[in-house]
Amino acid sequence: MDIETPIRGVPGRLPVSGQLHRNVRLLTWFNFFLDFVPYAPIEIIYFSEITGSYALGLSIFSVVTISSSLFEVPTGIFSDRIGRKRTMLLGSICKILAVVFYALGGSFLVLAMGALCEGIGRAFFSGNNDALLYDSLADRHQESLFPTYLGKTSSMFQMGLAFAALLGGFVASYSFKWVFWIAVIPQTICAVISLFFVEPERHRQESTNVFAHLREALRHFRANGKLRLLTIVSAVRNGVGETMWQFEPVFISMLWPTWALGIVRFFSNIFAAGGFWYAGGVIKRFTALRVLVTNLLFNRIVGIIAFGFPTACSPALLTVASVFYGLGMTAQTTLLQREFTDHQRATLGSLNTFIGSLFFAVFAFLFGFIADRIGATHSLLLGEFILLPLFWVFWRIFKHDQRRKSAVTGAGMK
Repeated sequence: MDIETPIRGVPGRLPVSGQLHRNVRLLTWFNFFLDFVPYAPIEIIYFSEITGSYALGLSIFSVVTISSSLFEVPTGIFSDRIGRKRTMLLGSICKILAVVFYALGGSFLVLAMGALCEGIGRAFFSGNNDALLYDSLADRHQESLFPTYLGKTSSMFQMGLAFAALLGGFVASYSFKWVFWIAVIPQTICAVISLFFVEPERHRQESTNVFAHLREALRHFRANGKLRLLTIVSAVRNGVGETMWQFEPVFISMLWPTWALGIVRFFSNIFAAGGFWYAGGVIKRFTALRVLVTNLLFNRIVGIIAFGFPTACSPALLTVASVFYGLGMTAQTTLLQREFTDHQRATLGSLNTFIGSLFFAVFAFLFGFIADRIGATHSLLLGEFILLPLFWVFWRIFKHDQRRKSAVTGAGMK
């Protein structure tokens, strides 16, 4: 899908040219192949079979996030100081190694090695890729278009997942290992694509002192109350939500046959892609904060119904709810990017992901431990209730914005 080409229902085309045109086009296809992972629908089932329990199976995801956490800040600083392009290439190489280890499988140790490589790869990408897009827009003085481009390029993650899920569901009926070996191909394509990006100018103005750079980022994080609240929302929402998403195939396999897992994920990702694609326009009309609150409310209602009253319709219900995922994630990233500074954009993004990764690493293992004892369905239902307190955090953010607007208005009247 060309991000510039008008499609049915999407009027006109976006104004991109020169360097921006090239980076946005490349990022579109990079995102597609990065998440073209056919093993996504059966990953937790594969890991649990090899390790022997849900807790150990989910602990592989914990290893991913722990290794990602350890490298989050260093890779963020690397990106700000050395370059977005080189950072993407290193991340792609790590992802190739990760999939090879997963395909070899055989023991927890081999899977953990793959998880370590995947975590390092994620660390290279997190903060860096959003910063690449934002800096490319900033070079053309088009920062206001960030939500639109972020939504459209992020929709390609979901498109990649969708079509990979169809392939993975079909191949998995013959061999789980072949699903992983096939996944090496798109990760190799990502490595090739990363060679053709054009480095944005914005990051080249950064400080050459690593420690001063990190201190400045931490100082901004401590001073910005709204950024801290948004980080809490991001950490809990991503940690709990990602764990539940990875574990859902276990729940679905109780209601539908294994070959149907790919179909469920295909439609889930297609709906999520639609949410990402139209997120810019929706956010512009309703504001990012309102979109994010609506996303959380709707998904909690759907999740409680699906897991609280499990039937053959539950997988379809969860699939429809995916349309709000793209809207919510774009809104969340937009709110965070507005609070970041230009000089530490990737570093602050990595700090935010670092906190979220630590939360996920602990929660995923605890979730698997609980699931081993009370079952998949009850564990997923518990996860929905854990997310409910986030509405209090949003109330705090709303009050924070109201106070800031009042202060600005009062100063203007004086």
